[in-house]
Amino acid sequence: MRFSSAALTTLLAAASLATTVSVSHAQTCQDLWVERNQYYKDAGYCFRTQRAIKYFGNGGCRYDDEGSVPLPRGVRNRIADITRTERNLGCS
Repeated sequence: MRFSSAALTTLLAAASLATTVSVSHAQTCQDLWVERNQYYKDAGYCFRTQRAIKYFGNGGCRYDDEGSVPLPRGVRNRIADITRTERNLGCS
């Protein structure tokens, strides 16, 4: 899977911008969940949970395995940051 240059630029810009936002801006668990899953949706992941399917849908999805979704390193790093923040906030 190859990203178009515009899609890759958008993903990298979003990851870069997101990492500059401090936790003091109090992102909610919902905000974090949406941001994290939006990266997967944009890259073609097929969601499994009812919550994600209801929110994002599975139209145009191509990847059933989360680990197989082709994401740039910066995006993967941002997802790891989000996951840590969700864990620290006690998000479910």
